[in-house]
Amino acid sequence: MENGSDKELLAAHVRGEPHAFSELLRRHKDHLWQTALRTSYSREDAADCLQDALFSAHRTAETFRAESEVRSWLHAIVVNACLDRIRRNKTRRAISVTPDTMPEAVEPRDAYADYELNLVVSEALFTLPDEQRLALVMTEMEGRSVADTALALGVAEGTIKSRCARARVRLQERLEFFRDPGNRS
Repeated sequence: MENGSDKELLAAHVRGEPHAFSELLRRHKDHLWQTALRTSYSREDAADCLQDALFSAHRTAETFRAESEVRSWLHAIVVNACLDRIRRNKTRRAISVTPDTMPEAVEPRDAYADYELNLVVSEALFTLPDEQRLALVMTEMEGRSVADTALALGVAEGTIKSRCARARVRLQERLEFFRDPGNRS
């Protein structure tokens, strides 16, 4: 069944074929892991959420409606597991990023500077409300269309557009200090 489509594999899993679900996971594990990482506050939370989501998908596979792609269905389950954990924890890490708290730029840019930049941008992303961050990550980082993102999140396309616009404005405010050329090198 390794060569079957995702929908065929999921149907085979529902029928009780032992390796069908693991083949689905093999195909989509990287995407699902990246989704969990981008939606969670830490790698540990991402790992826990991904595990919860995969257990849920395994248990509820018979509820899958073939109206969408299996990958989209799995993606939505992972996102929902991450958002559920965030709601349960009720802790939002807000990190104030100001020119005073930023490390000095290294000249010329090296791997450590790139890593620091990645951390700063990631921290800024996690100051956004969950709905805005998720919409922005799905459209800008994962390259999904507004329509696909809206479908995956169960909201109108206009909602996705406005969430992305608000997220961009907030990120621009939080990362304003990068306009100073000395902070980009």
